Amino acid sequence: MGGIVPPASRRGRRPLVVVAFDGVQLLDVTGPVEVFTTAGRYGADYDVRVVSPSGAGVLTSSGLEIGVHGPPSGLPHRIGTLLVPGRSDWRSAVADTDLVELVARLALRAERVASVCAGAFVLAEAGLLDGRRAATHWELARQLAAAYPQVRVEADPVFVRDGHLITSAGVTAGIDLSLALVEEDWGADVARSVARQLVVFMARPGGQAQFSARLTPGRPRHAAVRRVMDHVTADPAAGHTLGSLADTGGVSTRHLERLFRGEVGMTPGQYVESVRVEAAQWLLEAGASTVEEVAQQAGFGSSESLRRVFQHTLGVSPTLYRARFRSTDGSRHIAAGT
Repeated sequence: MGGIVPPASRRGRRPLVVVAFDGVQLLDVTGPVEVFTTAGRYGADYDVRVVSPSGAGVLTSSGLEIGVHGPPSGLPHRIGTLLVPGRSDWRSAVADTDLVELVARLALRAERVASVCAGAFVLAEAGLLDGRRAATHWELARQLAAAYPQVRVEADPVFVRDGHLITSAGVTAGIDLSLALVEEDWGADVARSVARQLVVFMARPGGQAQFSARLTPGRPRHAAVRRVMDHVTADPAAGHTLGSLADTGGVSTRHLERLFRGEVGMTPGQYVESVRVEAAQWLLEAGASTVEEVAQQAGFGSSESLRRVFQHTLGVSPTLYRARFRSTDGSRHIAAGT
C-alpha cells in the first residue's frame, strides 16, 4: 500500500458518520458509503455509521426508503468524519431544526466535517461555514450565496476544502470527495483501487461548468441589451465587435458596456464568448463535425482558439468534452476512459 498511512487510532475505528434525513438525495448517501466501505477491501478501516435525527429509517428523494444504523445517541463521543448529504429542496432541510441542531452538535465532536451537494446549506444554517469557502451544486451556488452572504461560495470546483471543512458539488461529486478523503487517510494506492473497482475517475477532470445546463441571463430590461443578445444568439459565428454590437443596440460602446455589466453581469465580449461556447457544446454533442469545423461554425476561427477557451471555461478539451457528453454508448468513450 503506497503513501503514508495514518495510524489506526486516528483514522481507523472512529466513526465516519453520515446523517440521513427525509427527502435526502439517495446518491448523496449511498455514493460516499460505497466508497468508504469498498476502501475496506483494500486495507482501509472505516467504521461507517448512517444515522438519522430520530433513529428511524428515512424516505429519500427517489421514493426509496433506506435504513440507518441507529440514533445519534449511540455514537461514541469522538467522530472521525461527519458527512452531511443534501436535499434538493434545501429550504425544507434548513427549516428542520432537529436536523440542523444535530449537525451543529456532532460537528463539535468531529475531526472533519464534509457535505455533499445541498448539504452545504445545512452546514451554513448551523453556522459552520461563516467566513469560509464552500461549494455546492452549480445550480444552487447563487442561492447559497444569497441565503448565506457570509459564506464565500465557489461555483465551479468539484469540492472545496477550508480547514477541517470540506464541501462538494452535486450528487456524484460526493464520490469525488470521498475518494479524496480516502487518499488523505490511507494513501493514493487505496483510493486508486477503490476508483478502479467503482469505475470512476480518481480525480475528475474539469470543474462543474462542463455540466451546467444552457443557462442564459435573465431577460434584461433595457431594449438595447435585448437587441444585442438576440442578435448574437441568432448568429454566434458572425464578426461581433464591440462597435458592431453598439450599432445594433443603437447606443455608444461605453453605454453598452455599462448596460451589459449592470443587467447581464458580464461585458458584451464575454457574452459573445459564452454564446459561442454553448454553440460549440451543442455542435460537439449533436453532430459529426470535426473540432476544426465546430470551431469555425461556432465563431472561434480555429480549433486552437476553441481549445484554449474550453480549457479555460470548462476545464476540458473539446475532444474530451465530446467523448464525455456525445453518447452514453460505452464504445464511444474508450478514448476518454483511456
